[in-house]
Amino acid sequence: MSKISPFHIAIPVHNLEDCRLFYRDVLNCEEGRSSDHWFDFNFFGHQLVIHYKPKSEEVVHTNSVDGKSVPVPHYGVVLDWDKFQEFSAHLKSKNIEFVIEPYIRFEGLVGEQTTMFFYDPAGNALEFKAFKDRNQLFAK
Repeated sequence: MSKISPFHIAIPVHNLEDCRLFYRDVLNCEEGRSSDHWFDFNFFGHQLVIHYKPKSEEVVHTNSVDGKSVPVPHYGVVLDWDKFQEFSAHLKSKNIEFVIEPYIRFEGLVGEQTTMFFYDPAGNALEFKAFKDRNQLFAK
């Protein structure tokens, strides 16, 4: 795969300090610029910005994928297979409560991958995944 350009994503959080500590100390993202109402992070080589927004009472929506209830919206990173294993073990050591525990999705099929889902302290859903064969990322 050719070099991938970093993406930028800005997400709402209702408690800046809780989310700042989560991304910095739990996910080990390097903290960048900040103000009194936002922080940016190096999110696995991408720019993630958490912006303060008052808490919403919106109900979480899910779609069924491979028999699991996947939260929508969600965001995350496709990691290398070994990095995924290391990262999921790290998250377990931090007592992350998974929405979907790490498992193999589409086992034996096109697009086979390992994946996991969890929420940040503001209720934003994150998915991390890995492919043994990264060429399967967009396979049909």
